[in-house]
This record gives sequence, C-alpha cells and structure tokens, in this order.
Amino acid sequence: MQIADLYIRVSTDEQADKGYSQRDQEERLRKHCSTLNITIDRIIYEDHSAKTFDRPQWQKYLLSFRRGKVGKDKRLILFTKWDRFSRNTSEAYQMISTLSKLNILPQAIEQPLDLRVPENKLLLAIYLSTPEVENDRRALNVTYGMRRAIKEGRMMGTAPYGYINKCTEDGRKYVAIKEPEASNIVWAFNQVSKGHLPSAKVREQMNKREGRKLTRNSFLDALRNIVYCGNVILRANDDEEEKIIKGKHEALISEELFMKVQKVLRRKSNKDIFLPGGRIINEDRYPLRGLLLCPKCGKNLTGSSAKGRSKHYYYYHCTTDCGFRHNSEIVNNLFEDELTKFEFVPTFEKLLKTILVKNFSIVTNGLEDERKSISEKVSKIEQKIAKARDLYLEDRLDEDDFREVKRKNKVELDELIFKLNALKETKKNNNVEHKLGEALRAVTNISERYKNADSLDKRAIIGLIYPEKLTFNGEYFQTTKINSFAETIFLIKKEIGKQKNRQRSEKTSNVGFVTSTELFP
Repeated sequence: MQIADLYIRVSTDEQADKGYSQRDQEERLRKHCSTLNITIDRIIYEDHSAKTFDRPQWQKYLLSFRRGKVGKDKRLILFTKWDRFSRNTSEAYQMISTLSKLNILPQAIEQPLDLRVPENKLLLAIYLSTPEVENDRRALNVTYGMRRAIKEGRMMGTAPYGYINKCTEDGRKYVAIKEPEASNIVWAFNQVSKGHLPSAKVREQMNKREGRKLTRNSFLDALRNIVYCGNVILRANDDEEEKIIKGKHEALISEELFMKVQKVLRRKSNKDIFLPGGRIINEDRYPLRGLLLCPKCGKNLTGSSAKGRSKHYYYYHCTTDCGFRHNSEIVNNLFEDELTKFEFVPTFEKLLKTILVKNFSIVTNGLEDERKSISEKVSKIEQKIAKARDLYLEDRLDEDDFREVKRKNKVELDELIFKLNALKETKKNNNVEHKLGEALRAVTNISERYKNADSLDKRAIIGLIYPEKLTFNGEYFQTTKINSFAETIFLIKKEIGKQKNRQRSEKTSNVGFVTSTELFP
C-alpha cells in the first residue's frame, strides 16, 4: 500500500479572488487517496507564497526526512495542481531533484504526470512555467500601473508619517494630512535645518510630542523624503531616468526648507572638523565641547575631569598627546565675555537698524546679477548631463562613466538650485525692517541669554553666531567666520566706540567675511 503526505497551500489573494480554500483542497486530496487506496500519513498546511520554497511548514517537512526518518519505500507528496507546489520553474526542478534523493515523488492529482516518461517532462515544464508567467505578468502590470500613477503625481503605497491614506465615497484613494504627526514633522524639519542639534536629539524631542513615535531609521528616511515638499519621485526604469514629479498631495514644507535639511544632513555625514555640528550633547560644565579646536595641532578639544586631593578639576583638553588643556570654568567665562562684544544699549537700536537696512538694500541690488550667473551655471551643468546621456545612448560612453558624470554634476546642481531658491526668497522678502528689529532685540542681551540658557540652547546660540569652529589659544578665541549680521553689529559698535574715544583699544577675535545673508531673530 502506498503512503502519501498531503500538501495544502493557499495564499491570501488567491483565496479571496479564486475561491481556493484549505478545506476544499483537503477534501479533494482525501477523496483521491480513498479512491486509489492510498494511506495518508501527514497533512501539511501552508499559507505562504509559492515564489520560493522558503516556507516554514515545507522546510519542517524536508528537515524531518533529512534526519533519517525516510523509509525504503517510495512515498508520495500530493497536491491538487502544480501551482500549489511552486510558481518558480527553476526552483521547482531543483526541489523535485531533492525530493527524488529523499525517495519522495511529488504529484498533482488534477494534472498527473508519470515523470519516468520523457515526453511528460514537456508537460511538466508547461505546468510549472504557466503560473510563473502569470505571476510575472501580474507584477509587470502592477509596476506599469504604479509608474503611471506616480507620473500623474499620486503618492503610492502606505502614506508616510504626517499623512494618511483615505478613500472618497466613490472609492478613489488619496493621501491627506494627519495631525498631530504633520505638525511634528514640520517642527522636526525646522529644527534640523538650523544645524545646531543632532537629528537623534530632534527625534527624541519630537517623540515627546503627541502622535506616533518614530524610530531612528524611520526618522532619517522621513527627513530625506521628498514627498513632504509636495513632490513624488519616479525611479529610473529601463530607458527612463529618475524624475521628480509635482505631487497631487498637499505639501507640508517648502522646497527651500527641504534643501536646507539635506545640506545639513550631508554636512554631518561628511564629519567636517571645521563645522560646529551638533552631534555632541554636553553636560553643563562643557557647553563648548566639540566646538573648539586645539591651537597646537588643530584637533577637536574635548572635556573631562581630573580628581585632585579634595575635589575634581574640569578641563577642556586636546584629544591628542600635544598636551594642551585649560580650566573649563575659565574658558566658559571668557566665552561669555566674548559674546558681550555683540551687545549694544537699546538706544543704539534705531541707528543700527537704519544702517543694516541700507546695507541690505545695497546687497540686494546685486542679487539679480548673481541669480543670472547661477542660472547660467545650472543650464551648463544640465547640458553637460544631457550630453553625457546622449553619448551613453549612442554606446560612446560606458554606463559606469555616465553614472559617475551624473553623480558628480548632480551634487553641484543641487547646491546651485539651493542658492537660486534662497535668492528668490530674499527677493520676495518685503518685511526686512520687521525681521531686523526682532533680530536686534534678540542680540541686545545675548551674553545674558547665553548664561541663562541650558546646554542645548547654548550650542544653538553658538551655532548662530559662529558658522565654523573656534580656536582657543588660552586667552581669547579665533575663528575665520562669524555670522554676517553679528559681524556687522560688532563692526558698527567698534566704529562708534572709536569715535567716542580714540584711545580705547579692544582685543577681539580674528574674524573674516561671511557669505551668509540670513538673519536669525
């Protein structure tokens, strides 16, 4: 008497669309065994896809025979049709070979084949390849449909954080804004764009707000997701290049803010030692840790304590063996004094505001020429990429070389577009006097604000004033750049001081010119 194991497999889509069910298959298999007087040993129920044989119950079934439980007599593994067995032709042949070594014969009761007859192998190939072709065609149709929807500006798949998938009354799907998550991610973009806090700290603070929490990887993916500025991305496919499409969903942030965040993320990933960065979260004793450079070797200064006879002593010191170190309390006090050079008495506000508005007008007069220059550079880079694409399509340029040309020029292109958008925003800005007034009021008591701030806010203040790290030589601080707004106040204040008292001397930082024209209240 023959012994058979019954293999019953369903998948959710087939069960719903075609009416397959485990009970139906089991009934037909049992009836077949009863008619042919076949003894049933085991029944294996499976609910995984047949694209591979990496299925839990199937692997357990094979493992039981590999441990030596197979008998000398050949046994059957029965299923209703060959598509229940596999939908992958190459893997199906390999599995048939594996089962043959285990003395097991696979057989479909509705498509029976005697594999000892050579001609039946042609029928087997048809039975196995037909479901695979159906799968491939279905997948291709889905791909084409999704790409067509993306070209029309629709966001596909599960909506990202801050959005939600919805349906209209007639069944049409769309993506809507979901609160409070939308407000959370907008807040996060604004915080990261400032460049003073690490993204991990921003995520931690965002997760304390109402709404769903994000993991580290999900948060970073969200910061790089172009859908938040109202666009969708069409991935490259065959001869179609990657494109950015204007989406039908409502944008949460501007393209300018999105580009600012990408610039901050690239800056932090490059780990530029000359940029102040916000990765190091300090305790209150070391607010300048990670922001100072050693005057001897140029490496970062860190902070730590040393135990004396009766107490601990706290130092900023070099990470190398150059030996530079300085008492942290003295350095912190000196830096607080350093900030006072940007302060001014409230009576100067009107004078400063008048001078700054005039300077702003002078600067903006040249913005149109700069905008034209950048636009020309953008056009040249786009032409260069288009020329490389034509050479690649004509087989005159290798694919790797084309991708390298595209990659290098894409980075420069993104930077130029970012500058161009910033210039457009500056041109549209018609509320300069109000913003200057807010900024001046914020700077009035900047040193006192710094003293009363917590560690994170102190680093934010430092980052606003100093775009690059500072070098501390034991007496005063030096840097190649400071914020243009702060530098203007310092120079005006210095000039006014000279006019009041020509004998007055003031030791100041060695500052240079700054390209930034942004004002931060």
